[in-house]
Amino acid sequence: MDNKIYICLANGDVFEGRSFGAKGEVLGELVFTTGMGGYIETLTDPSYYGQIVMQTFPLIGNYGFIDEDMESTKSAVSAYIVREYCDAPSNFRCEYTLEQYLKDNNIVGVYDVDTREITKIIREYGVMNAVITDNPDNVDMEKLKAYSVQNAVKSVSCDKPYMRASDEHKYNVVLIDYGTKKNIVRELNKRGCNVAVVPYNTKAEDILSLNPDGIMLSNGPGDPEENTEAIEELKKLVGKKPIFAICLGHQLLALAMGGRTTKLKYGHRG
Repeated sequence: MDNKIYICLANGDVFEGRSFGAKGEVLGELVFTTGMGGYIETLTDPSYYGQIVMQTFPLIGNYGFIDEDMESTKSAVSAYIVREYCDAPSNFRCEYTLEQYLKDNNIVGVYDVDTREITKIIREYGVMNAVITDNPDNVDMEKLKAYSVQNAVKSVSCDKPYMRASDEHKYNVVLIDYGTKKNIVRELNKRGCNVAVVPYNTKAEDILSLNPDGIMLSNGPGDPEENTEAIEELKKLVGKKPIFAICLGHQLLALAMGGRTTKLKYGHRG
């Protein structure tokens, strides 16, 4: 069966590969990750919303997919690119294959492509948009170049508040979910914190009414400056309770304090 598929970059380069996972055409911001393991955590990290994620390590999927290792309940990536994937994983914890996860979650996958060369291009020119398609001659280059990730935080934040209690309760923490990973909650629980997770647009007065010992601002995807509503609420929290932030949360706090953020060469912001 012919399963050829193409990765078309915004600079005009085209790479031929083969399709696995879900079928379809997808447009996104192409980024790479250098992890030798942890592909389950990568695929389920909400910070990758709207992005086509490419693994630089040449073999992915050799321990299958394990639901317990997921960092969120669903994947936010637009597509997934690997040099080679393992369709016969061997691990005592394995529940099903990587390809099955991609199919179940409607994620387009590409393998048998020169990931080393694509990584070199991104390292030289910086993050760029890409489209995955079975017909590279019909790519709308203007649309491709104009693409940007929109409404990222809104798309990955929880819909309603929920609580995760610690077995050794000492403190109460409110975690504002801009795209949080499960491990943040686990680590806070380990340290005796009951964690109340709230949506990204929760009002400052509602957070303060919980009288937490501290407020945690989570990681998340997209352009921090887009989140004007969240920034306004953070302004009302500054100085009221201790605040700790990582990743996007730290950038939102900086914006609330009057700072600026800038997109860096490889898709990160600072």
